[in-house]
Amino acid sequence: MTKVLLVEDDKSIVSNLTEFLNSEGYIVSNVSGQTAAMEFLSKESVDMVLLDVSLEEGNGFATCKAIKAEYDIPVIFLTASGDEFSTVTGFDLGADDYIPKPFRPRELVSRIKNVLRRTGSTGKVVKLGDVVVDTEKGIALKNNRELYLSALEYRLLLFFINNRGILLTRNQLLDAIWDVAGDYVNDNTLTVYIKRLREKIEDDPTNPKIILTVRGSGYKVEA
Repeated sequence: MTKVLLVEDDKSIVSNLTEFLNSEGYIVSNVSGQTAAMEFLSKESVDMVLLDVSLEEGNGFATCKAIKAEYDIPVIFLTASGDEFSTVTGFDLGADDYIPKPFRPRELVSRIKNVLRRTGSTGKVVKLGDVVVDTEKGIALKNNRELYLSALEYRLLLFFINNRGILLTRNQLLDAIWDVAGDYVNDNTLTVYIKRLREKIEDDPTNPKIILTVRGSGYKVEA
């Protein structure tokens, strides 16, 4: 799966963007400053850096320069500074794209995919049992046959994948698919979607082995 490092110190942006990108199949880590970003990259590999210009410690331009000097990692600037000077400076330092705040999440995902495609970092595939999910193409297959999931089923599956080994309450699941879809999803609707998803990914939906029910608590997918 595509691993993204979000270098941003606005907690609200971090929370909302992390939840959205997780639902789209990305694994997101966050640090708030330049030193922490370089320390993280020295220990962990990522496919993409989303970088704010104004940081709690250091600044985005210096961080981008340091990243590009040591690593072959694409960088997208996220910033409220939409002026020409900031844009040109960012590109001169090696940034792969530049998107001003406030941005639309869908546009950001499109920009991320375009940058990854240009830099040759596409084709991210993850397995869950005998289900294979290609997050770049946005498809899921079982026994080499496409499952034809609805948009909400697909996002629900991605949310389970990104939280393997974690007990997820019904409220957490509702928040995840409601925020992304932009439509009202109630508790009964969630039950229907989980039932439909199980019918497509489980060998025996009445005795699920992938999406497990934890009585009185929620659902869990084994790590």
